[in-house]
Amino acid sequence: MTVSTATKPGSLSDATRAASRYAALIAVIAALTLAGAWVFQLVLGLQPCPLCLEQRYAYYLAVPLAIVVAVAAGRDAPRSLIYAGLFALLLAALANAVLGGYHAGVEWKWWPGPTDCSGPVGNLGSAGDLLSRLDTVKVVRCDEVQWRFLGLSMAGYNVLISLLMAALALLGIRRLSWRV
Repeated sequence: MTVSTATKPGSLSDATRAASRYAALIAVIAALTLAGAWVFQLVLGLQPCPLCLEQRYAYYLAVPLAIVVAVAAGRDAPRSLIYAGLFALLLAALANAVLGGYHAGVEWKWWPGPTDCSGPVGNLGSAGDLLSRLDTVKVVRCDEVQWRFLGLSMAGYNVLISLLMAALALLGIRRLSWRV
């Protein structure tokens, strides 16, 4: 007589449970990263540049999507749906790692950044308007680092966090592929 390894109806497989945990962990990491960014901005007064704001988009996507994937996996949704969600999280995290790497390169002056936040100053208007504009406009440049810790800027940490989230999504995908 052999022992069946099939799961009981209504019970989750180890792979589905693992995928749910990986997705939940991605949601927590993305939410904590956004919270950290907001603390730096709202509490410590470090205003984000346009590239910094663009790097947040992946986290704004990851939090709700990862929660949906975690809940769907926890309710034994079809594997194809869980795969699709984890794959979307993987792509978003990898794209964000590339954007963070680009931003870090701009900060290190390895290549030029976008002209709207690191290029030459454009038309400032008439001399009379210049002083009033300078009082109201704060330009946050993408090629100037506002904060570093252990030699990395926030863009550098974004690369590491995004790669961690991509690795977790990939682990979830691989675990689902094992069908354990």
